[in-house]
Amino acid sequence: MSKNLTTTMHEKNMQQISSRQKVMKFFVKFMTYAFLIAMALIILFPFYWMIISSLKSLAEYRLSVPTLWPKKIMFGNYAEAFNAANLGTLFMNTLYVGIVSTLLSLVITVLSAFAFARLEFKGKDAMFGALLATMMIPGELFTITNYATVTNFGWINTYTVLIVPFLVSVFYIYLLRQNFMQIPNELYLAAKVDGTGDLKYLWKVMIPLALPTLISITILKMMGAWNSYVWPRLVANDEAHRMITNGLRNAFTDTTGDVNYPVQMAAVALVSAPLFLVFIFLRKYIMSGVSRSGIKG
Repeated sequence: MSKNLTTTMHEKNMQQISSRQKVMKFFVKFMTYAFLIAMALIILFPFYWMIISSLKSLAEYRLSVPTLWPKKIMFGNYAEAFNAANLGTLFMNTLYVGIVSTLLSLVITVLSAFAFARLEFKGKDAMFGALLATMMIPGELFTITNYATVTNFGWINTYTVLIVPFLVSVFYIYLLRQNFMQIPNELYLAAKVDGTGDLKYLWKVMIPLALPTLISITILKMMGAWNSYVWPRLVANDEAHRMITNGLRNAFTDTTGDVNYPVQMAAVALVSAPLFLVFIFLRKYIMSGVSRSGIKG
C-alpha cells in the first residue's frame, strides 16, 4: 500500500514538473515572439510613415495632430517628385557609378584575395596584417587627404572622383580571402601539377566555389554606391554628376525656403524601393556569402 502511494505521489510530482516546464516553455516562446514583433514594428514604422506621408497633401501633412492614414490619397506626388528632382538623370548617374565601381572593385578584390589565400611570397602575412589594421581607422579620417589628392589630380566634378578612391575595400578582400581559404589546397596543387595557370584555376575553380560570397560583395558594393552621400556632395555636386542622394537634398525647396515634404517623401520612397527589393529577393545570397566566409580562417 505504502509503495503504491509513493508511486502515485511520484507520478503527480512528475506531472506537476512537466506542467511547469510546459508553462515556462510557452512563456519563453511567447515573450520571444512578443519581443520580435515589437522590434519589427519599431523598425517598420518609419517606412510606414514615409509611405503614408508621401500620399498626403501638404496641408494634411502640416496638421498639428498627425493622421495615421491619408484623408485623400495623392498618387500624383510620385509623378511630381520624379519630375521635380529629375530622378531619371539621378538614377542613371548613380547606376553608372555603381556598376563601374562594382565591376572594377570585384576584379581588384578577387585578385587580391587569391594572392593572399593561395600564393606564397615574402611578407604576405605582414602585408595582410597591415591591411587589416587599416580597418581600425575611421573612413572619415581619409576624407581630407583624399580630397587633397583628387584636387591635385584635377578630378573634381568628374565620374573618376566618384569611382577610383573607393575601389579597394579591405573588408571585401578579407571576406573573400576567408572563403578562398576554405577551398582545399590539394585542388590547387593538383591543378599546378597538371600545368594549369593561376588565372585559369582562379576562373575555373575558385570563383565558382566562392560565387555566393562574390554575389554578396556585389550587392553590398552596389548598395554602398547607391547610399553614398558625403563624398559625392563634397567632390561632384554639379548637375551633370550629381548622385541620387544629393539630388534629393534641395530639390523640393522653393525660393522662400519652404519644403514640400509629401513630395520629398515620395521621392525618398522611389529611391528606397530598389534597395528594398534587392534585399527582399537576394537576402539569402548576402547571408550565405557572409556565413560561408566565417567558418574557417
